[in-house]
Amino acid sequence: MMFEHKSVLLYETIDSLNMKPDGIYVDGTLGGGGHALEVCTRLGEHGRLIGIDQDSDAIAAATQRLKEYKDKVTIVRSNYENIHGVLNELGIEKVDGIYLDLGVSSYQLDVPERGFTYREEDAPLDMRMDQRNPQTAADIVNQYSEFDLYRIIRDYGEDKFAKNIAKHIVKAREIKPIETTGELNEIIKGAIPAKIRAVGGHPSKRTYQAIRIELNHELDVLKNSLDTMISLLNPGGRLSVITFHSLEDRIVKTRFRDNENPCICPPGFPVCVCGRKSMGKVITRKPVVPTEEEISENKRAKSSKLRVFERI
Repeated sequence: MMFEHKSVLLYETIDSLNMKPDGIYVDGTLGGGGHALEVCTRLGEHGRLIGIDQDSDAIAAATQRLKEYKDKVTIVRSNYENIHGVLNELGIEKVDGIYLDLGVSSYQLDVPERGFTYREEDAPLDMRMDQRNPQTAADIVNQYSEFDLYRIIRDYGEDKFAKNIAKHIVKAREIKPIETTGELNEIIKGAIPAKIRAVGGHPSKRTYQAIRIELNHELDVLKNSLDTMISLLNPGGRLSVITFHSLEDRIVKTRFRDNENPCICPPGFPVCVCGRKSMGKVITRKPVVPTEEEISENKRAKSSKLRVFERI
């Protein structure tokens, strides 16, 4: 299957970078190269794009898609949390823009054997964004304690039935290991009251999100990377981030705010004595969201939000 993914907030994201033709830009979540292709069309003779992704299928797809611009593009298989090391190995100290398109790609959702979607009944419980990771979603489902399952479903899935879902998972795996998405779906279905299932969307949605986030350390990686990315920007450079759920968006909003106003002095102090200096300014006081037209053409865009930070 081809690596297909319709880029969300494509032009809004690229426009937000205030691109310079000869600038250096980093795509931290390269995917199939949709955003990257648009960046490349705006690069001049000396412009450069560094594309980072941990998914081997994405690397192959983006390499093919961007082959026309291969002299301007460097593709690296890594996690964007390693951006400082990636740039250091390439001899790059600062860049003019960085962007992230978080979440799962359409390709990852649509290929059953990747195990990301609850809409397939016989897929393996995989969910790895980096296939080199020895741990899979099945390991979490079958090995985590009941409390840890409850914790991640509560915190990362924000599911009010987290405790009951965890209890049902542990009870089921005592009989036999849980190996497929269909098996897990049935267990989750049995843990949620029928009247809630009838009106609340697919009962597995929140649990799958929680397991995926835990397996791929998505929130920790995001939280630990944003400050580094801002520090790598040239003056006037921008960091643009597309999120798809409130947990991600909250992290981006908080880290951007704290980089704009890092002072930790008590409010009553007449002058700042903590010595923390602002790294820049938040460009998007309210996040940029997709138009109704985009949502009608790509339903996966519905929950997306774009936030932008500019380095001073």
